[in-house]
Amino acid sequence: MLEFIFMLTRNDQTVPDAREVYDTLRDTGLRYVGFKDIGLPPAQLRKLAEAMRADGREVFLEVVSERPEDELRSVNAALEIGVDWLMGGTHPDEALSVLDTVGPPGTAGRPRYCPFPGRVVGHPSVLEGTIDEISRSAHDLTARPGVHGLDLLAYRWNGDVPALVRAVVDAASGPVIAAGSVDSAERIQALTDAGAWAFTIGGAIFDGKLPAGPSVREQVECALALTAAAAGREVVADGA
Repeated sequence: MLEFIFMLTRNDQTVPDAREVYDTLRDTGLRYVGFKDIGLPPAQLRKLAEAMRADGREVFLEVVSERPEDELRSVNAALEIGVDWLMGGTHPDEALSVLDTVGPPGTAGRPRYCPFPGRVVGHPSVLEGTIDEISRSAHDLTARPGVHGLDLLAYRWNGDVPALVRAVVDAASGPVIAAGSVDSAERIQALTDAGAWAFTIGGAIFDGKLPAGPSVREQVECALALTAAAAGREVVADGA
């Protein structure tokens, strides 16, 4: 059943007023909220994560830093911040070495780890490679102890995206999260049909691209409704 993760991000970095934006959404039906490792210092992100978790939500951090040393710093920051999910990154050896210091998967304080499959380049990040190459990467990554699922830059890949998502879902042994450039009901439905577990939206909501009013709240409520419709379930009422 498809899930929606709202990212407090734009242009691959956390928005400077992330806390103020989040406060306008606290009584919505959001279950999953996240941010990037670029844009705000860890101390501010820790306070934001504490507020989210106090509201009963799961917190996601997506790593988009390109250099190995920056990615490693972000993984350590994820532990300091206290997130539930660690997404992205292209250096699983280094990331797992840090996460293993907490304990085995399932240990309190250790986030679920979902790295990028395939060849990811640039900032904002894009995905390169063939479907076979990316799905092979998906298989190999999720076969590793400590890798819970995948962060797939589906709509930042040039090709038949539904076919890519289906291939990655079939190859992976964990949940597949589609991240980046999900900006329409059609794309949300396509991800549902292809078997993705979840998808993220950040910039498209701040840019008002969904068929709703321009405010972040209206856009988030629209995303929740589109997700529910695609998954064939009822919308959760505000404050529920």
